[in-house]
Amino acid sequence: MAAPHAPSLYAATADPTLSFPALTGSIRSGVAIVGGGYTGLSAALHLAEAGVNVVLLEAERVGWGASGRNGGQIHSGQRRDQDWIEDHLGLDEAMRLWGLAEDGKAHLHALIAKHAIACDLRAGLIETTHKRRQLAGEMAYVDKLKRRYGYAPVEWLDRAALADAIGTDAYLGGRRDMGAGHLDPLKLAQGLGRAAAKAGARIFEGTRVTRLTGTTLTTTKGAVTADIVVLAGNGYLDGIDSETEARVMPIDNYILATESIGAGIPGGIIAGGEAVSDTRFVVYYFRPTADGRLVFGGGETYSRRSPDDVAAFVRPHLARIYPQLADTKIAYAWGGTLAITLPRLPFIRKLRAGVYAAAGYSGQGVALAPFAGKILADAIVGSPGKLDTFAGLPVPAFPGGKLLRRPALAAGMLWYALRDRL
Repeated sequence: MAAPHAPSLYAATADPTLSFPALTGSIRSGVAIVGGGYTGLSAALHLAEAGVNVVLLEAERVGWGASGRNGGQIHSGQRRDQDWIEDHLGLDEAMRLWGLAEDGKAHLHALIAKHAIACDLRAGLIETTHKRRQLAGEMAYVDKLKRRYGYAPVEWLDRAALADAIGTDAYLGGRRDMGAGHLDPLKLAQGLGRAAAKAGARIFEGTRVTRLTGTTLTTTKGAVTADIVVLAGNGYLDGIDSETEARVMPIDNYILATESIGAGIPGGIIAGGEAVSDTRFVVYYFRPTADGRLVFGGGETYSRRSPDDVAAFVRPHLARIYPQLADTKIAYAWGGTLAITLPRLPFIRKLRAGVYAAAGYSGQGVALAPFAGKILADAIVGSPGKLDTFAGLPVPAFPGGKLLRRPALAAGMLWYALRDRL
């Protein structure tokens, strides 16, 4: 049986009737996809629209993982900013990756429009600055985006303007990006699932893949033999593919949703309705919902054990940014597993003959993961150009391999968390 969705605001407002059967027995398919999140669903949709016989296997329910639990933020660019990419990969590659990120946002908007996905899409995201020594660089970055990258919908907000925009003086300034935005992530995943099934993809829920042998997937109650396999399980691929696991690290992140407090409407906090994130390495991110709540993400763990009380775990982070909300009622609190890579660049490539993978979006998956699904689908049907660009990104294995990557990451993240406070 598929597990229920996490006890989130998203699950409480999702379509409870959307379901797909479990796989029993053995079948054949042209393409078999592991994972029913944004990447897998998008790949299934685009392949089915191209006339490919495609099967998607999801261990739990469509959108059950990070795709249905995340902060819902649509960012511009990659997880690393253009300064970092220019320094490490060169200007030409930085320009190319910026263009692909813009294509990813456009692709997401086109999917939502074409398939009439009601997912509370809203424009605007503000990237806030929490350290004085970062201000000059952040202000210069706005100018760079306008001048070098020709990106117009971005402006700098000084401390007073930012405080007025988001309802707290916890930050020193910020970059408002009206080309970015936010949405309800589970509604998006469910919409992609409906569209993929309508296009002819065969979707199976409650079907856990236990082994990949060549291009045959063994599940708990059956098997799929395919010509091509797509691994789209992100942080949930334990034991399926060692090459992907060596480069993609699952971490857990936690979110709460307040009661309705008038957020996102005139007179409330974040009156303009934008999402907000900050420059911390262990990032805070938050946004108003369609019904006036505040969804706030903060705090990570690096073991596989979640806090006993997620609301109590996240609340101090919320109070740090919004002291006035310290005693506000928390209506929902939940966690989930996302995945990062060592350089925070996505791991999207052909692994070997007949096997493709896309994972490690490092918190940037709302726009990038559906686009990665399309990129994989395009490559499978004969247009690998964009896949080749992502496949060329340096994504090395974590030091120490699978056994040591988690304690090494924990030590590193604790160091960066300390730096965030200094």
